[in-house]
Amino acid sequence: MVEFAPLSIPLQRRLQTASVAQWVFSFLCLAQCCIAAFIALLFTRFWLLSVLYAAWWFLDREQPRRGGRKIHAMRNSVVWRYMKDYFPVTLVKTAELDPRQNYLVGFHPHGVLAVGAFINFCTEASGFSTLFPGITPHLMMLCLWFRVPFFRDYLMSGGLVNSDKESASYVLKKPEGGNLLAIIVGGAQEALDARPGSCTLLLKNRKGFVRLAIEHGTPLVPCFSFGENDLYDQVNNPKGSCLRWIQHRLQQIMGISLPLFHARGIFQYSFGWIPYRRPIYTVVGKPIPVQKKYRPSEEEVDEVHQKYLNELCKLFEEHKAKYNIPEDRHLEFI
Repeated sequence: MVEFAPLSIPLQRRLQTASVAQWVFSFLCLAQCCIAAFIALLFTRFWLLSVLYAAWWFLDREQPRRGGRKIHAMRNSVVWRYMKDYFPVTLVKTAELDPRQNYLVGFHPHGVLAVGAFINFCTEASGFSTLFPGITPHLMMLCLWFRVPFFRDYLMSGGLVNSDKESASYVLKKPEGGNLLAIIVGGAQEALDARPGSCTLLLKNRKGFVRLAIEHGTPLVPCFSFGENDLYDQVNNPKGSCLRWIQHRLQQIMGISLPLFHARGIFQYSFGWIPYRRPIYTVVGKPIPVQKKYRPSEEEVDEVHQKYLNELCKLFEEHKAKYNIPEDRHLEFI
């Protein structure tokens, strides 16, 4: 049997940085490149490729709302393992999940690019299937991105699905169980507050995911990703500032937020879009049982929502000391 020598540490670090760089590029530029390629092909002798893809796109338009289309090879790509080791990212289990049930996971915080959510739920780099055998993860993403040709297929290959009620219901109502739907509850708006040391979550009035869990009788699972906000610095944009007003208006128009962030470069450490090499610990909490009710009242939703907030705070307080969070720092809900 031939044995291969392990890669040197400098080479490993270069591969890790390259893997992170390609992922950042994919979410900042790949969508625009896919649109440009789709249009450009129409004006070449390969125009038929775009026409055939357009036909396929039309026939397949509902797939992002029907659980997506995972590709095992994509989720297990060595690229994601290098990306996981760059920070590194660690998935922490605190309780067993019964594969006979479906689960709705609230992921916090969003961070700038939701790195922890992607690595843990859209790849096998952190060992999701080993930690939670029999559970198939899905992560919700803005519907806007699934309208981009080619890019939509790339997203679905990892387990990303549309962030609308129809898509969520499709996953949660499967009678055989074994499905986990992760929702980044704070969404794009929370990304505008993502900066090192921040423990502020946009959650106080976010109750749609709770109502969804009650309507399907799906247990709620709190999940906090320690270190998620520490990957980038962000230009100061306090509420009431001109920059924050512009960002808020653009979000209302486009559906996505545009945080002005920076960290390090590929070949230097002073400035760039590559995230800092800082550890992320994504802690998955204990399931909160939810009684099924088709049309829950506001009081019933509020009660379960408050229970969720309490469990999330408990999860944060129990683990913060392990991940270098100061004792006097607590979660703040806005």
